[in-house]
Amino acid sequence: MATPHSSPTVVIVGAGHAGGTLAGILRQQKFDGRIVLCGDETHPPYHRPPLSKKYTDDEYVHWLKPESFYADNGIDIRLGDPVVHLDTDARTVTTTSGTVLEYTTLVLATGAAPRTLTLPGSDLAGVVSLRTLADAAQLREAVHTGAALAVIGGGYVGLEVAASARSRGCHVTVIEREERVLARVASPELSRALTEFHRDRGTRIVTGAEVGQITGTGGRVAGVSLTDGTEIPCDLVLVGVGAIPNDALARQAGLDCLAGIVVDGSSRTSDPHVLAIGDVTYRLHDTLGKMVRLESIPSAVEQAKQAAAVIAGAPQPPHETPWFWSDQFDLKMKMAGILTPGTRAVLRGNPSGSSFALFHIDDDGVPVTVETVNAAAEFMAGKRFIGDRTRVDPAALADPATALREAVL
Repeated sequence: MATPHSSPTVVIVGAGHAGGTLAGILRQQKFDGRIVLCGDETHPPYHRPPLSKKYTDDEYVHWLKPESFYADNGIDIRLGDPVVHLDTDARTVTTTSGTVLEYTTLVLATGAAPRTLTLPGSDLAGVVSLRTLADAAQLREAVHTGAALAVIGGGYVGLEVAASARSRGCHVTVIEREERVLARVASPELSRALTEFHRDRGTRIVTGAEVGQITGTGGRVAGVSLTDGTEIPCDLVLVGVGAIPNDALARQAGLDCLAGIVVDGSSRTSDPHVLAIGDVTYRLHDTLGKMVRLESIPSAVEQAKQAAAVIAGAPQPPHETPWFWSDQFDLKMKMAGILTPGTRAVLRGNPSGSSFALFHIDDDGVPVTVETVNAAAEFMAGKRFIGDRTRVDPAALADPATALREAVL
């Protein structure tokens, strides 16, 4: 039976970046109620981006807060005992151990899980995905000079892992089903530039390729077979074919779900006592005017601020322009906005050089997306243009000798 508490109780399900950030913000905003943070891993919240970008470094583990932070701030953190049942009528959650927790407000920050393959051989030893510290540790141990890595999926995670592996002397093949890498999230111009950059550094990239099966010897992976008969020998396979929202709890409880838990601009779900934040959510994008699910740290932090405002009864923070980043070799990439069809790409800089930006402009002359490589000023200006709906002169924007402020109409 649940133990009642006289003070307001916020139960956060999911001890990832979104959940951990929310707990911290609530204390910063002087919320004095009870906070319970539940996680399925045995680790406190940590930064996930270094798992794919820096898993070969000695310091790839970056805690979100020092371990003492939670006790010092009265946050009841419960790890390795995931929530398995949600009762919205009773306002309780139940964990694997049978513990029942009452809540005044529940926040679902359950994130997303790597999409799995159902191909023959996908259960062989040496076929891995990348989402947790344990995944990164396994990948780190296997990637060394002379090893052969096959990456199934040419998204940002796959390319980041490939870049780190090549930097460590590993033979790398990236296998992408679409006709170009990053087909879902990047422009053809950026895809082309990154493909050339990776190939120049020894990465083999195979596009328009369908994996037929993963082959093995003695229960361990030995290669990837494509449907056209191509055989790619390898010691390790990383599967990076996207992620699916962990919305089972919400669906079981009858909350509105589509491609994730449906939330409004304040991270509220269809239940007035339940909020949802982070990669698990599906929400209306202000600029696009349509529903999207964003997988990024900035999005998780933005929604944590929204949820904190709801809980504390504070004014809602302004919505931010979505942005993302990726590190590959010595490339620092930052992107703002969401790529949409029908825009005109304006190039500033040289894709064959070390720094360039792609501004994608709509029919009104307003940038809706900016993609940058080693171009911090262009990223900041582009993000501001998108958020302010600023009209620009494409010719001036394309000229690196013209100051960015002078491109504004």
